[in-house]
Amino acid sequence: ANRLQTQLGVSVIVENRAGANGVLGGKAVQTAANDGYTLLFSAATHVLAKQVLSNAPYDPVVDFAPVARVAEAPLMLVIAPQLEVQKLPELLAAAKQTTWTAAIPAAGAPSHLATLLLAKQGNVTFSLVPYKGTQPALVDVAGGHVQLMLDSMISVLPLAKAGRVKPVAITSPKRSPLAPEVPTAQESGLPGLTYASWYGVWAPKGTAPERVQLLNKAINASVNELTRSGAFAG
Repeated sequence: ANRLQTQLGVSVIVENRAGANGVLGGKAVQTAANDGYTLLFSAATHVLAKQVLSNAPYDPVVDFAPVARVAEAPLMLVIAPQLEVQKLPELLAAAKQTTWTAAIPAAGAPSHLATLLLAKQGNVTFSLVPYKGTQPALVDVAGGHVQLMLDSMISVLPLAKAGRVKPVAITSPKRSPLAPEVPTAQESGLPGLTYASWYGVWAPKGTAPERVQLLNKAINASVNELTRSGAFAG
């Protein structure tokens, strides 16, 4: 937002609208004036609203104007720090002996789909526990109330670095320079477990194409600046 403010020469205010699988924020933007001054920044969860909600309040494809795809991040598998397992094969072996619980931050999110993929490829069954967002789910993993969670590396890395949760694997094809000590799922025995969460910007439907183009250019310039500065990496 700070970089975008410089690019556009106007104030950019971040207003967090968490809840309802991202629908609260999405609805606020969908019903806003289509003048290009109200934008939605969201994860890939946004585009799956109709697939995971029984009564989605909007069509994420039809009712928005896509502006820019901003970033992509692998998922990181973390477990409660009290657990003795260290590696993915050990985790899968333990989960076959007794059912493990997996925290699901949002229905239909990459974290949810990747957890199902992990269970399928690892030939295990997890007991899925739904949460209203990443933070409460992560707190419960750290506290040992649930045993594991797969979510965006961006979200879980700070607690992993602090030792409050134990990182086991990441879902990128190669190790990340942000956590080079954490192996990939591929080198841990699950070559098919490659998954990423992505983030984008949308405007209300009917936003003028020239306004979308202007925003796209400014957002891409902002991302490029952040990449050069080292704020975005790996």
